[in-house]
Order: sequence, then structure tokens, then C-alpha cells
Amino acid sequence: MKKKIMKITALCVCAVLAVGGIAFTAYGLNTDSGKQEKKSGEQTTAESTESTVLGDSVSKSDENASDSGENVAKDETVYVLAGADGSVQKIIVSDWIKNALRSQTLQDKTDLTDVETVKGDEKYTLGSGHSCVWDAQGHDIYYQGNIEKELPVEIAVSYKLDGKTISPSELAGKSGKVTIRFDYTNKQYEEKEIDGKKEKIYVPFAMLTGVLLDDDVFTNVEVSNGKIINDGSRTAVVGIAFPGLQENLAISEEKFQIPDYVEITGDAKDFSLGMTVTLATNELFSEVDTENIDSVDDLKASMKTMTDAMGQLMGGSSQLYDGISTLLKKSGELTEGIGQLAAGAGTLKNGVGELDAGAAQLQSGAAQLCEGLNTLTASNEELNGGAGQIFETLLATANTQLQAAGLEVSKLTIGNYKDVLNGVIASLDENAVYEKALSTVTNAVEEKRPYIEEQVTAAVQKEVLAQVTATVKEQVTAKVTGAVRETVAGQVIQTAAKMDQAAYEAAVKAGMIDEKTQAAIEAAIEQQMKSEQVLKTVAEKTEEQMQSAEVQATVDGAVSQQMQTGKIKETIAANVEAQIQKAITENMASEEVQAQLAAASEGAKSVIALKTSLDSYNTFYLGLQTYTNGVAQAASGAAELKAGTEELKTGTGKLNTGAADLYSGAAALKNGAPALVDGITQLRDGSMELSDGLKAFNEEGIQKLADAVDGDLDDLVVRLKATQEVSKNYRSFAGVSEDMSGQVKFIYRMDAIEAEEK
Repeated sequence: MKKKIMKITALCVCAVLAVGGIAFTAYGLNTDSGKQEKKSGEQTTAESTESTVLGDSVSKSDENASDSGENVAKDETVYVLAGADGSVQKIIVSDWIKNALRSQTLQDKTDLTDVETVKGDEKYTLGSGHSCVWDAQGHDIYYQGNIEKELPVEIAVSYKLDGKTISPSELAGKSGKVTIRFDYTNKQYEEKEIDGKKEKIYVPFAMLTGVLLDDDVFTNVEVSNGKIINDGSRTAVVGIAFPGLQENLAISEEKFQIPDYVEITGDAKDFSLGMTVTLATNELFSEVDTENIDSVDDLKASMKTMTDAMGQLMGGSSQLYDGISTLLKKSGELTEGIGQLAAGAGTLKNGVGELDAGAAQLQSGAAQLCEGLNTLTASNEELNGGAGQIFETLLATANTQLQAAGLEVSKLTIGNYKDVLNGVIASLDENAVYEKALSTVTNAVEEKRPYIEEQVTAAVQKEVLAQVTATVKEQVTAKVTGAVRETVAGQVIQTAAKMDQAAYEAAVKAGMIDEKTQAAIEAAIEQQMKSEQVLKTVAEKTEEQMQSAEVQATVDGAVSQQMQTGKIKETIAANVEAQIQKAITENMASEEVQAQLAAASEGAKSVIALKTSLDSYNTFYLGLQTYTNGVAQAASGAAELKAGTEELKTGTGKLNTGAADLYSGAAALKNGAPALVDGITQLRDGSMELSDGLKAFNEEGIQKLADAVDGDLDDLVVRLKATQEVSKNYRSFAGVSEDMSGQVKFIYRMDAIEAEEK
């Protein structure tokens, strides 16, 4: 039974290798395509890769995928764009919801942001808890978006040159023995009960990493856990690993090691490396049927299934060989037909090019017409807005003039100015002008009361500060002068009496110093105190003390205390009232107010003149609006003409591009026809290598794995079932609804390492 269990496990590994080969073939084709595009200048390698990842995977690969058999199923592909060291730069998720029943609406769940459909124009409505409802209209749903989330498997890529660790950027262009190691860390697990205790069972991801190495750069290439194929100019390297599977099956690494890394070594000259691609999938393990592996007979049946499948595979390869041989016989006819196709494609390309050039001229003329009218239309809002602003300015000026004349009226607007001014003309009274002017002036001055209070307070505080500062400075000067005098006295006494000041004072008290000597010493001290040097010292030390934090705090405290006294507050209030009354008096005596009072009898005439001026401008304003409306209508018609010519140019452009692609494809097909025989030969040789490799895997890998179990079949069955259950439970990375089946695969693309051109 031990061997049968191991063969079921090996079936998973075989399936991974088979799918991995397909994935790597696709990768190789995309890499070749990327190189051709880069040479032709159409797009960079990175752009080509992302275009392939986001476009072809949805529109081609997903459409050709087999249906899961569920009514609604989600097929999810996660594209991980990473640096050369495996550091994640961006994650893009592509989802395909298979609407088998052609339902009108589909219940979905997703954690993606910036969601956009990539095929069709179906819309969705967001709900709570990342749920959303698609208006499917009976169609499948294809969409993609971004996500910031920890990946289930982390990839770290490290590099060594001649045994020493080196960064990718430093390695570029170097030569020597190079080691490239891909380490995979599985972070996705569930806790399952194994033999009565909880254990981590990891989602069984198969990690398939592939890279193409240029034979001009790499020689003596080797890979752990993988396969190497060389076509004469490039070496294709494929490695496989199963992070977490060793722990899941609890197999001792000393007896059998399930790889969780891939390591590539080789001799490099002027090192450079194209992008590497890693496929991560648990789908293969999810498809393994563990429900019926409880008996030896069931295991034999499962093994027979694998044997039959291998037989079909080998038989299929024989049929493929026969078919290719037939194709080889017909290659002459095919080459002749390809030549005729290339010639016809060239003629078509030239004709379509002329048609596209004519459409371009028509599009250019329509665009110029549309641009000119759009330029005029673009000024419509500015013209109307400017005219409206001028009108509003005139009305605001009229309001100001009326208010300055002491007339309180409603705010003039474009719609009401006629009625308001008619009312003003009818109600104008000379006697009311003075009272209104006084009220207006008083209100205006009162509005400035806080400012006046602020200015008066600042002026008073400035005077108080000057007084306090002068007083404090006198005190500081006296203190500094006393200290300096002590120093000067000590110096004079030491010079005259040859003793310090304390001894001198004791001698004076004892009567040992006569009065004449004392008077001479005192005169010398006074003389020194009046000297320029001592006076300068006193001034400097005084100023130094005045700038000290202690003295400044004293000054500020004294100023604040005085500013809070009743006397100072009364002074401020009195000055404020005086300033307000002065301002009112000055404004009332101003020429403007006096002119208004003197011209009260002329007020009605002025208002009539004002209204006449506004009426005249209103006529111009209405005419301008009529003009801009006409320009806008003409621009709209020109835009429709431009759109039509753009559609025409788009069509001819696509036709031209298609004709060019057809011509390029036919030419490439024609040039590639001679290589057909070589390709058939390589394919035949490859099928033989596949057969030999599967035979060696069956004889060596299965037996080694069987020996590692040591007969503990029950434990292995439990762990294998737990692994398969965890794999089935992991259905999506970005989210999937409970009533929807799902499967997910991850494609990691690591950046290329380019050597600088010499």
C-alpha cells in the first residue's frame, strides 16, 4: 500500500510538470514576441509583457479554458509585477465569471479597486461587505482591477557571483560563476486536526519558474529541481518547487526532500538576464480525488488511471509525429502559397495606405474647422462672463453712489435695477439726505471701532513700555555702576595702598590711614569712574542686563500690570471715543459728504442719468448673448462633422494597420517557412525526451518518495486528504461569493537585468 500512496502523490507532481511545460512554452513564445516588438520599435519589453498579461489572458486564454461545470464559476488570474529581487511592485487581478445559465444578474464579491471591464460594457452595483451585483444581460463577465494584499506565496530572488552575494544592479555586466536562487515561502494555510492536535496545513501550490538564457552570455548551465533544453542559441530552464508540501505530508527531509526552491547556476560573460516568470497554482492538487484512497484496490485503480493516461500521451505523441511528417511532405505547396499570399498582402497594403492618407487629410480639415469654432466657443463663457461682470460692476458702483448720497435702497441687480431706480427717483428728498449721510458715516466709523481700540491700546502700551523701561534702566544702571565702582575701588586701593579693599577698610577703621590718603584714594576712584573706558563698561553691562531674560520679564510684567489698572483703561476708553467722534466729524466735513449735501437738489437728475447709462449697457449685454448662442450652435455642428471624419480615419487606420500586419505576418511566414523542417525535427526529438524523462521519474522519484514514508500509510492518507481539502477551499485571491465556484492561479513576472551597452 505504501507504494500505491506514493504513486497517487506522484500523479500530482506529474500533472504539475505537464501543465508547467505548457506554461513555459507560452512564456517562451511571448518572450520571442517581446524581442521582435522591441527591435521594431513598436513597444518596450515591459509594455509588451503587461499587454500580453492583461489583454491576451482575458480575451484568448480564458475563453479557451474548459468550463468547470458549475452554473456560475469564477476563473481568476493574479499577475504580480516584481523587481529582479522578487519585491512586489504591483498586483493586477483578472477575473472571468462564467455565466453558464445566461442569467441577467450575477452576485459577485471582490476586494479589487479601480475595477474596469476588459470585454463588453456590463455595469455593476456595489453593495456592503465588498459585494457587487453585475448587470450581466446573459453574458460572461470579464474584468480586472488592482489590490494591495499579502500574496499567498512570497518569492525572494537572490544572486551570487563566484560564491559571494551580489545585488541585481551590481551583477549586470559582470562575468564569472553565477548562482540565481528562487526561494518560495508559503504563507497560506488552514489549521487541521491531525492525530488529535491542530497543525498548519498549507495550500499546496506548485511553483513553476522559467527563464530563457542567451548562449552568448551563459554556458555550463545547471538547475536544481528542473529541466534544461537548448535549441542551439538559447537555453530554456524550467524549475519546480512545492513550498509547504514537505510540512503537510510530514516526510523527513533526511529521507526525501520535496523542493521548496529552484537554483540555477552557470558561467556568465557580461551578465544580463531577461524577465523570469513563475506560475503558482493549486488547481492540480484540487483536482486530485482523495475520497476513495482508503484501500489498496482503490490505489491500484488510481494508478491504472495514470498508466492509461501515460499510454494515451505516448500514443498521442506518435500521432503527432505522423501528422508532422505529412505536413513536411506538403511544405513545398505551403511555401508557394505563402509567397502568393505575401505578394497580394503587399498590394493590399499599398492601396489601403493611400486610402488612409486621404482620410487623414479630410480629418485634418474638419479638425481645423472644429478647432476654430471651438476657439470662438471657448470665448463665449468668457465674453458673457466678462460682460456680466462689467454689468455687475456698474450696478455695484451705482449702489455705492446711492449709499454715499445717503440713500438706502435694495441691492441693484440686472433684473431689478429699473424698478429700484424708478422708486429712488420718485422718493428722493433733500431733507433726508443729511440724516442718511450722518447715519452712514457713523455706522462706517463704528465698524472700525475694534481697529481704533487696537491702535489706541497699542499707542498707550508703547508709552507705558517706554516709561517702565526708563525706570528699570535707571535701576539697572545704578546697580551696574555700584558693581563697577567696587571693582574700580579695589584696583585703585591695591595700586595706592598696596592692599586689598577689605584690608584697607579695616586699616581705615583702625585709624592707620590718614585722611589725606583717604581723600586721594577717593578722588582717584571718582576720576576712574568718570573715565571713558569705565563709562563705556557701565553702558555695555547695563545694556547687557537690559537684554537679559530676567530684566525683560520684569519689564513685561510691569507693563502688563500697569495696562490692567483702572487709570490706563479709562485713558484708553476716552481716547477711543475721542478718535471716533473726530473721525465722524472729519467724514461729515469731507468734500464728498458736503458735496452730497450741497447737491441734494440735483440728486434726482443724477439718478435719472445713472438709469439711462445702465439701460444703454443692458441693450449691448442682450445682443452679446444672442451672438454667443449662434457661435455655440455652429461649433456643435462642426464637432459632429469632426467626429464623423475621426470615425472614418479610425476605420481606415485599423484597415491600414490590419493590412500592414497581414503583410508583415505573410512576410514573416514566408521567411520562416525554410525553418519548418528544423522545427518538426526538434518537436520529434522533444517527444522522445519527454518519454524518457517520464520513465526516469516513475522509476526514481516514486520509489524514493515511497521509501521516505516508512509504512505510515494511515498518517499519509489523513495528511493527503487534509492537503486536498485545504487546496479545494482556496478558490480566490481577490474574493468570490459563497454560491460561486472558483479557481485561481498566480503569474509572477520578475524584471529583467540589463547590462549597460559598452
